[in-house]
Amino acid sequence: MQRASRGVLFAFLTLLLFSPFHSNAQTPVPAVATLREVHSEGMKSLSEAQIAALSKLEIGSQVGRPDLQAAADRLVQSGLFAKVSYNFLTRTDGVVLTFHVEESPRLPAYFDNIPWFSDAELGDAIRKKLPFFDGTLPAVGSVVDQAGDAVGEFLSVHGLRAALDHQVQASPFGDGSVQAFQIQGAPLQIAKLEFGDPALASSPVIRAHLSEIVGKPYSRLTIELFLSEQVRPLYLAKGFLRAKLGPPEVRLTGNPNQKLPEQIPVFVPVVQGPVYHWKGEQWSGNSALSTFTLSGVLGLKTGDVADGMAIEAAWDRVREEYAQRGYLDAKLDPVPSFDDQAHTVSYSVKIEEARQYHFGALVLTGISATGERRLRETWPIPAGEVFDKAKYEEYLTKLQVHPERVFSDLPIHYDTVGHWLQTDAAKGTVDVLLDFK
Repeated sequence: MQRASRGVLFAFLTLLLFSPFHSNAQTPVPAVATLREVHSEGMKSLSEAQIAALSKLEIGSQVGRPDLQAAADRLVQSGLFAKVSYNFLTRTDGVVLTFHVEESPRLPAYFDNIPWFSDAELGDAIRKKLPFFDGTLPAVGSVVDQAGDAVGEFLSVHGLRAALDHQVQASPFGDGSVQAFQIQGAPLQIAKLEFGDPALASSPVIRAHLSEIVGKPYSRLTIELFLSEQVRPLYLAKGFLRAKLGPPEVRLTGNPNQKLPEQIPVFVPVVQGPVYHWKGEQWSGNSALSTFTLSGVLGLKTGDVADGMAIEAAWDRVREEYAQRGYLDAKLDPVPSFDDQAHTVSYSVKIEEARQYHFGALVLTGISATGERRLRETWPIPAGEVFDKAKYEEYLTKLQVHPERVFSDLPIHYDTVGHWLQTDAAKGTVDVLLDFK
């Protein structure tokens, strides 16, 4: 069983000792009492009944403080809760217990290399053991192990005995992570990859990269990453901003009751959708840079095909513009608005500029005194000046590619330069740390 390393247990026992009656100096207090009610506060996705079931406390049972502590421990160990506290109230007929919980973030469950069954079938198998399963699981905890056990038992019932593992992995669909279930040592391989769009078969980009997955172990995660990194950019660059790729399908012929062949053909449905054109952008939250300046940096023209790759590069240019002016923590939140009648897209861009940083100090390690002196003489940003990240990165390039532009004919030898920015938000300063190795 995996224990929830992130969970922090806060057990605050309040009010009275267990007692079905008022005690006096001559009356000993019993160690246990009858559990009458179990309540919960703070839950978002789980019900009181589900939390009570996870605690494994039974109404009508005799419980003492160790039992309540053990129940709270079980909730934390499940992985579903980041924090658990509780209090109890004694009545003449027994004890009323209330858990105070903070639920942990959950990740989508992802079945990586189990092509015999659909996600729905595997999800139903988990729900038989964990009725609250909604397609998501915590990062760690006993419920993740139980979900894995449920899938393993389902496979075993269908004649498939396999060692199943689970681990948190980066999501193939963008930001975030998934809880991936994988069969260890599965002999399945991707025999071929076909697409719903025949044009992809003749694409030089696709043909150049197909060898990265064809002939490799069958993995939906590998296929989804290939679609995200190699295929989707081809559609985005042509304005197909809402092209739908997949999900990948295993298409087999023959007797479905026979053992699955080890060579798996995979088909990827493709729906291109319409080509979108750029309609414009609206800015909010900006003060250091004007709307005119921001739109100029963006460099996108109304009516042009909305090249998704160019749009992403444009957001990066805006971030770099802020970084050149010392706004190292500036954040952009571009939200698209699609007009499916006119096939146009516009963006509302919220900016959090945060504070402006000035250069503080240059901290050097692994270099001789002479080399340090030369480096400080050529460092491009004076102390106290607004920190220009572009100048910093240009200087790093010189150190790595053209060290003679920094050290001239001075005999300085190093293989790599470790580099870090150490910001102090309270002071508004940033120190540069360079380590020569």
